[in-house]
Amino acid sequence: MKKYELTSETKVINGVELHRIKALKSFGSVKKGNLGGWIESENNLSQFGDAWVYGNATVGGYATISENAAVGGDAIICDNAIVRENATVSENATVGGDAIICDNAIVRGNARVRGNATVGGGAIICDNAIVRGDATVEDNAIVRGDATVEENATVGGYATVSGNATVVENATVSGNATVYGNATIGGDAKVRGKEDFIVFKNWWSSGRYFTWTRSNNKWKVGCFYGSGEELIAKAYKDSVKSGREYERVVNYVESILKEENNDDEYNKGTY
Repeated sequence: MKKYELTSETKVINGVELHRIKALKSFGSVKKGNLGGWIESENNLSQFGDAWVYGNATVGGYATISENAAVGGDAIICDNAIVRENATVSENATVGGDAIICDNAIVRGNARVRGNATVGGGAIICDNAIVRGDATVEDNAIVRGDATVEENATVGGYATVSGNATVVENATVSGNATVYGNATIGGDAKVRGKEDFIVFKNWWSSGRYFTWTRSNNKWKVGCFYGSGEELIAKAYKDSVKSGREYERVVNYVESILKEENNDDEYNKGTY
């Protein structure tokens, strides 16, 4: 026996006709006769398990909701997106593209997940956060605020990415790391704690923020990504003032690394 049916109540969104669903039997938290959200066809919501679409949520295209997944509020699931297992998508969240929301993951608020992104484990994506590209957010990680995780980046462990922070390229944020403010973690950087990156502000001209990452001793400044030496050379080409100020900041970080190295050598008894 089917667990739900498409009712005659319909609405059209972006040229697509959606049908209100109605439960034909009780399962999970759903009671027989309950009205649910809106789907394009039975291909969007499994007739098995406790999966359900609540409220004014909409599911269309080739998107699928299965197992014990729940979609509610005004959430939108579209394209080829998959929400499965015990995952939840609610409020005004949008999941599209070929994105996968699985395990016990939660996507809520105004969050957007798209592209080939995967959100799994007990991860939470909320507020205005964006996860896209081939990014992965897993374990108990949280991405919130106006943060963005994209390209091939991975956020895991108990890490939190918030504020206007961005994690891009092949970067990894894990452990108990908190990436916040205007930090941009890029390249192949690995961040596991607050000591693994420093955010600076260009106070002498643009006012933009730029980030140094310890694991690879690289700098992310706008579209630029490279070593301190490369950053200084590029900055001097722009102007003497820019070169001088970037050189000052790079030298500051190098002095920290040198001091730490000396401390390590001392502790090893090599002095």
